[in-house]
Amino acid sequence: MKLHVPQLLVGTLALLAAAVAPAHAETVKIAISKLIGYPAVPVAIEHGYFKEQGIEPEMVFFDSAQPVAIAVASGDTPFGIAGMSASFYTLAAGGQLRLIASSAGDAPEFYNLAFVVSNKAYDGGLTSIKDLAGHSVAITQAGTSLHYAVGQAAEKLGFPLSSVTVKALQSNTNVVAALIGGTIDAGVLPGAPILGPLQKKEIRLLNWAADVAPNLVGSAAFASAKELNEHGDTVKRFLVAYQKGMRDFHNAFASPDGKRADQPTAPDILAIMSKFTGVAPQEILKAIPYIDPEGRLDVDSVAAQIAWYKSQNLLKGDPNVHDLIDSRYALKTESKK
Repeated sequence: MKLHVPQLLVGTLALLAAAVAPAHAETVKIAISKLIGYPAVPVAIEHGYFKEQGIEPEMVFFDSAQPVAIAVASGDTPFGIAGMSASFYTLAAGGQLRLIASSAGDAPEFYNLAFVVSNKAYDGGLTSIKDLAGHSVAITQAGTSLHYAVGQAAEKLGFPLSSVTVKALQSNTNVVAALIGGTIDAGVLPGAPILGPLQKKEIRLLNWAADVAPNLVGSAAFASAKELNEHGDTVKRFLVAYQKGMRDFHNAFASPDGKRADQPTAPDILAIMSKFTGVAPQEILKAIPYIDPEGRLDVDSVAAQIAWYKSQNLLKGDPNVHDLIDSRYALKTESKK
């Protein structure tokens, strides 16, 4: 008995699906923090993009950027998403890590990092970033993107960085606690940890970094050299899912011309990010970061960070930006100068 054409088609498609589907999902660990600026992984998980690629992602959480870089370099996790730091660039210069995609950044109308101030310091007259001279500023660790934001603000607003006492308190949680307690004057933090305290008026917002010192690659996705060299197929499949997550987030909060504008898919993405960060959706709307829809790395932004870390004696050697980006996998934008 002959099969009807539709039955043949269904049977053929089923065989093709069976041929391409992996026998079982490959578990892949990803070092990450619960921040709004790291949306690609949680969005890709919720939308089934990793499952489509035969990957079962296992997120391993940290409360600051440097431990993420160390976890990937040590082989504890093959992939990491974190803020760019001197620690990352040092490990990458040594051949242990490579950049493969961007995550979040600061750009006009898009907010990733914020300058905040304790109520005590605000009441004492610290009401603007340009007034930071003579005050203490808390960050997680020296040589992170938070530290870089302080340096860029000092350069743009004309006060010496040496006039600011930068204190590394090791975690976002510690920085927030110090600000609420009034033991530190100001701090630089990602959006997620500050939105609750701001809403409760436990701290004050001075300004978003995007309005003072934009940085398109404040954070990025990277992988260990071992993973990149020995498991290229896994890397490619990871990036397919990752880039789809980036695109979904971007498209939810940007107009076709790239301007900040909520789209019909925004509620879905907000629900995912609220579940991921523990921050209410309406609060997340106040801190939507810049996300490149393809996860491209801006070479100029990365080069500027390397130069600044070197100028502050936070980075040894002379790493070349092109050596730190694995061109076998990464998409990047080159300087038009």
